[in-house]
Amino acid sequence: MARFHALPVAAVDRLTDDSVALTLTVPPELREEYRHAAGQHLALRRVVDGVEIRRTYSICSPAPDTDGPRTLRVGVRLVEGGAFSTYALKEINVGDELEIMTPAGRFTLDPAPGLYAAVVGGSGITPVLSIVSTLLAREPEARFCLIRSDRTAASTMFLEEVADLKDRYPGRLQLVTVLSREEQQAGLPSGRLDQERLTGLLPALLPVDRVAGWFLCGPYGLVQQAERTLRGLDVPRARIHEEIFHVDSAQPVTGTIITPAPAHSTVTARLDGRGGTWPVQDGESLLDTVLRNRPDAPYACKGGVCGTCRAFLVTGEVRMDRNFALEREETEAGYVLACQSHPVTEKVELDFDR
Repeated sequence: MARFHALPVAAVDRLTDDSVALTLTVPPELREEYRHAAGQHLALRRVVDGVEIRRTYSICSPAPDTDGPRTLRVGVRLVEGGAFSTYALKEINVGDELEIMTPAGRFTLDPAPGLYAAVVGGSGITPVLSIVSTLLAREPEARFCLIRSDRTAASTMFLEEVADLKDRYPGRLQLVTVLSREEQQAGLPSGRLDQERLTGLLPALLPVDRVAGWFLCGPYGLVQQAERTLRGLDVPRARIHEEIFHVDSAQPVTGTIITPAPAHSTVTARLDGRGGTWPVQDGESLLDTVLRNRPDAPYACKGGVCGTCRAFLVTGEVRMDRNFALEREETEAGYVLACQSHPVTEKVELDFDR
């Protein structure tokens, strides 16, 4: 069950003009709770004028050893008007304590022999940095091709960390950098990584059909273009893993059929071993219903992106407004995003513990 704890800030490292890395100290008694897989994320929260703000940031440090993590490191990029990212870049100092949720997320890789690859954009490098560093350190028979897109060299997060990995594993890490707004002295021409460009680039870089796992992370447009490219190259859907960092609030969800909600409906939810049943108010999501009665229900973005509020649909039917977090296999198995789900039947039952 996800829980928040206050963790002290051990370091604040400026990465670019608009991004920082926060290092958090994990005390011995909490190391088991903060044990994480490579690629998982943390939800950070603060209260401003009585309003709780939560934001999700991926862990960039490698997965811990058997003793659990002594520190956690996350990358934060400034979002225009962002309540938390502005606070992180301008106000957080060493010694401050931050409210941190225990790790969550399924954009992960268990180290195993084979060839893996990633297409990332901007701050999408953050979870992939953890995945690559963990994989290459633990599995000597693994190789990784990292294709990253950034606006300019100056805006590239974790530039030194990725360069250090390349120096450490020169024969096992292939690094390809594309800048969309700046010409490079060597390497690929500048420009966006769209479907047309990726279709020509990927087969030239590596044997696409032999890649055991593709990891796509970054803005919605890049991830969508990369997925379409891979499907066009006959990559099985099960080998493609996606995580989106930001989706426009107006981004449409194609294929959605709006089903009228029942006049009266209830949601029964099981959470941390305890259950309850409550009426759903007009227009609210199932997560909001549960939160009115169980403030400990897990969530972070409430935008259908992070997947923190994933729950198993035990009985009933729901309509999800958006889904940018769950894989097709998860939805087919019966999982939904509570923050995006609205009842279609009079009774709905969710299990957050599965």
